Amino acid sequence: MSSSEDSDNEVLSGGEEEKVQNAESNEEEEETSLTANSTDKTFADLGLIDVLVESCASVGWKKPSKIQEESIPVALQGRDVIGLAETGSGKTGAFALPILHALLENPQKLFALVLTPTRELAFQISEQFEALGASIKVKCCVVVGGVDMVSQSIMLAKKPHIVVATPGRLVDHLENTKGFSLKQLKYLVMDEADRILNLDFEVEVTKILRCIPAERRTMLFSATMTKKVAKLQRASLQDPVKVEVSSKYQTVDKLKQYYLFIPLKYKEMYLVHILNELAGNSFMIFSSTCSGTVKLALVLRSLGFTAIPLNGQMSQNKRLASLNKFKAKSRSILIATDVASRGLDIPHVDIVVNFDIPTHSKDYIHRVGRTARAGRAGRAVTFVTQYDVELYQRIEHLLGKKLPIYPVEESEVLLLSERVMEANRMAKIELKEMEEKRKSGKKRRKTDIEDAEESMGIIDRISGGKNSKKPGGNNKRQPGKKMKRR
Repeated sequence: MSSSEDSDNEVLSGGEEEKVQNAESNEEEEETSLTANSTDKTFADLGLIDVLVESCASVGWKKPSKIQEESIPVALQGRDVIGLAETGSGKTGAFALPILHALLENPQKLFALVLTPTRELAFQISEQFEALGASIKVKCCVVVGGVDMVSQSIMLAKKPHIVVATPGRLVDHLENTKGFSLKQLKYLVMDEADRILNLDFEVEVTKILRCIPAERRTMLFSATMTKKVAKLQRASLQDPVKVEVSSKYQTVDKLKQYYLFIPLKYKEMYLVHILNELAGNSFMIFSSTCSGTVKLALVLRSLGFTAIPLNGQMSQNKRLASLNKFKAKSRSILIATDVASRGLDIPHVDIVVNFDIPTHSKDYIHRVGRTARAGRAGRAVTFVTQYDVELYQRIEHLLGKKLPIYPVEESEVLLLSERVMEANRMAKIELKEMEEKRKSGKKRRKTDIEDAEESMGIIDRISGGKNSKKPGGNNKRQPGKKMKRR
């Protein structure tokens, strides 16, 4: 192992965390800081070859966004890049286009690796690479958990140009898949870099850094900068150029943000009132727990809304099915945990509702960034109960402004109390029935909630684990146990 790789490990694992401001000021000599000024440049002006300019037009990208305009020319010069921009500003294009440009100049298998924190984001990035590289026949491979490792090994054996992966599963392949190596890698990208490290992937990232060559180009992209990202940048980047299009944590100008201060017991009523009042829009509702997404979906379904859950306890196929139904607009309400708060680009989301306030203030920036993307308008409403005041004040402090109250007539909301209470009661009964049927060993009736989003995985987890032994309804002799002779 080289000394530079040893230092990677030391910087990632040891030493006190410094403040980001100090880290940045220490590195001012190494870094060139760029400020984004909006101009009327085209993709051709950025130095991209004609094939990629045509690809941008074919996917509907007319002009580069601020982050693309600033970072693409720097990346084409072969420099390492740190990209900081608000969510929804086109960060994927900012690293995908320079990689495809370099790939055309020097064609090679296993050319670039993109690390992402969530599976859904990995599939989305892969789709964008394939769309932009369709004319040059770019091969992409997605390596994430929840999918069979053998089929992934077969895809990796074919040596695709781009590997998009979550860190945990990639380490599994590096350690266990024979013949798979990233020794010839030319580009490493970490998208949502702060989230990768917040999810405690530090050990995996260290292992990956050891398995890839030191002579490579590295790009870090995120909407929020943390102490851990500052440490990572010192560990893995060489003389980086910092492209910063938003100096503080901010949301896009076209996003209108509101809050509602309400009692905890009335949260569902206020949600139903907003859904009725703004009917016809597409909603993304964030809940803090997996079981919360299922219960809320059952409540809204019984009230006639087309709601669909998405969370980390669902199987990968069901997660993708939920997401695709929402993207195809066959469902107008997606109820999700923070697994859907990062990077997912669903253009038609009109309103984001924080049903449960995020524990980490920076997650708020990412949640509300699911709407008002790529120049569109959008709204975000955050529910604040009597127990959430401190968390909400932190969010306002982070944003540096006070949010207006969402206008609601309380008397109109309270008219819904009977219907919502009944729907709540029905949802609890339905969850209980599912649990009892699972325990009794009977084949579960498909409920309203279980069309393709099936949420079976979640329901099983709520009721004590998918693979737990059923206590009754099954007279088969357990293997290894002898029957008593009478």
